[in-house]
Amino acid sequence: MSRAGIMKRVAKASPCLKARIAGALFLFLVLTAAITEFFAHGRLSSSADLAAGIVEILCMIAVTLLFYDIFKPVNRRLSLLAASFNFVGLALEVLRFLPKGMNIGLAFHGFYWFLIGYLIFRSTFLPQILGTLPVIAGLCWLTFLPSRLASYVSPYNLASVLLVEGSLMLWLLVMGVNDQQWKGQARAAGQGV
Repeated sequence: MSRAGIMKRVAKASPCLKARIAGALFLFLVLTAAITEFFAHGRLSSSADLAAGIVEILCMIAVTLLFYDIFKPVNRRLSLLAASFNFVGLALEVLRFLPKGMNIGLAFHGFYWFLIGYLIFRSTFLPQILGTLPVIAGLCWLTFLPSRLASYVSPYNLASVLLVEGSLMLWLLVMGVNDQQWKGQARAAGQGV
């Protein structure tokens, strides 16, 4: 199947299926990150480490695009802003931009999760309580900004992020979103279904 054919099928997929795909991709990302960071840290060849990094980035790009589409009915501009923050953060991570030892890319990632938490809270198709998980993840990501704090709380901040984000994605993988509520919110936002 061509790339255009795949893109058309994904665009026509139900919001619940998109949420489940995002959950599956993100859990794959979390497993890859956990294995490379906690279990194989320093033991992988440089090419295996690079391959794991590429898988993580590709998964996060796909999750970001799926989340943008899922949360458009809540607030199109905030959903776009969240996606933009995440893409800037990913670009800074790939470039390893660390002025004065501060990981600015992870700060952008933290702001992305704050916005996702807000969008979940404002949505009608997910339980509002789930909005707290991305906010907690955003706070954990911001602990990486000051390098002194990052070294003090590491690896607990990363483990907390993986646990909290993984819990949200597990919910999305198993439960998805309420399609009818999503369609109602999309109609109310004038986005058609």
